[in-house]
Amino acid sequence: MIKVVIFAPHPDDDLIGCGGSIAKHVKQGNEVTIVYMTSGDAGSLKYSKQELAKIREIEAKNAAEILGVKDLVFLRNPDGYVEYNKENLVKIIDLIREKRPDIIYIPHKSDAHKDHIKTHEIVVEAVGRAAGPWFQECKGKPWSVGTVLCYEVWTPLQEISYVEDITEFIELKIKALEQHKSQIQDIEYNEAVKGLNRYRGIMTGKGKYCECFQVLKINKI
Repeated sequence: MIKVVIFAPHPDDDLIGCGGSIAKHVKQGNEVTIVYMTSGDAGSLKYSKQELAKIREIEAKNAAEILGVKDLVFLRNPDGYVEYNKENLVKIIDLIREKRPDIIYIPHKSDAHKDHIKTHEIVVEAVGRAAGPWFQECKGKPWSVGTVLCYEVWTPLQEISYVEDITEFIELKIKALEQHKSQIQDIEYNEAVKGLNRYRGIMTGKGKYCECFQVLKINKI
């Protein structure tokens, strides 16, 4: 069994970027945890921030249930204001040492949203710090993550170093994403990502629908 942790800036980024891969991990019997940096409280003008955060956490739980993921962590940073700071860094280091993942998924460093960029920076730094015998304020024993993969959401990757065939899981991925009703009622992310995954499948020749990643670190996949 492989342990997998997905870091998502907002609820639904995990599904857009690697929902098919998540479903595949679950089918393979791997242990999956999804960590949301924010609860997406800035994602609509129709609700107050408090109302929307509750709605989006419920949507995330419903989507995860469809994929078969039971372990969700909500860090509840303010949406749109994720910061690279001590508090977030320590939380992520603690999580890595607690969950002891073999594989981590994060947004790529050039994804065109500040929260995505900061999530990338925080987790990359935390991966390095979690592996060493330093930082007394952090809990747990050192843990070295074997593989770190970067997914695409707002900005397609320019350089691809790993391709996952998700053809078998594309409908499950879209069904899960469609649980995020508060988001797709304004922007059809479900249509956009299905088109991107089809494009990736055609252009890579690896499957009908594919998710593409940049490899930052690799041990086993």
